[in-house]
Amino acid sequence: MTGGIDNIQFLATSAHRVGVLETLRDGPTDRRGLCEATGASSPTVGRVLADFEERRWLRRDGSAYGLTRLGEYVADRFLTFRDAMEVEEKLRDVWQWLPVEMPGFDVDLFADAVVSYPGPGYPYEPVERLGRLIASTSSLRGFDNIVYKSSNLETACGAVLEGMTFEYVFTPEALEGMFAWDPDRIVEVAACENATVLVHDHLPDGDRCGLGIVDDRAGICCHDAETGALVAVIDTDAPEARDWAISVFERVRAEATPVDSGTFESRAHS
Repeated sequence: MTGGIDNIQFLATSAHRVGVLETLRDGPTDRRGLCEATGASSPTVGRVLADFEERRWLRRDGSAYGLTRLGEYVADRFLTFRDAMEVEEKLRDVWQWLPVEMPGFDVDLFADAVVSYPGPGYPYEPVERLGRLIASTSSLRGFDNIVYKSSNLETACGAVLEGMTFEYVFTPEALEGMFAWDPDRIVEVAACENATVLVHDHLPDGDRCGLGIVDDRAGICCHDAETGALVAVIDTDAPEARDWAISVFERVRAEATPVDSGTFESRAHS
């Protein structure tokens, strides 16, 4: 039982060993190349190579060093585990808001995500991140059951009036809250040809998060189930994540009911 742990510890406690293993996974390399890739001295790299050779992870062809099949196996498994732990650390604080009920969701889709989470003494990071994403895109699609901060609503409304394509699904409660924020502004936005507003009674994972898609990114908006406050934004430019988000959005959109702009106007004047 301890053999595997000992080998993990052997690698994990030395950044140089990990660096050499990672470099050799990409192909055979001479000692100078390994020194340049890892920042280690030649004697240090020499000791690492000797340790790897003793474990039968290494083969030598002239001045080049490469991994054996066993070494390739170790590299693939160890570096995959390391990458998984890096993702876990990144998502640990927002784990409870991940969209586990959305069909096809996989944590690996957001392995390279930017996580905007309130830091000590500064709670506005997710709100500001969302605002930047909205302001920098030509289209916004998604669904949610919360009403964003007024600054985000103002950013979105201004972008729609300037031509941004907006296609969003809300719950009835979120739609009501958005209208209450500024009825005249919502009427103006809803009347735009580039704006499509829909309503859905039961959004997937609606009690904890929503989904947003901009030009080149997909994001999860996480919110407190009791207060509705935006507590984190997780977004990525991974094509696989964006494709997944689009497929989920299209499924939700197909189940939603379009809201006619006249509905907003009649309510504003009632």
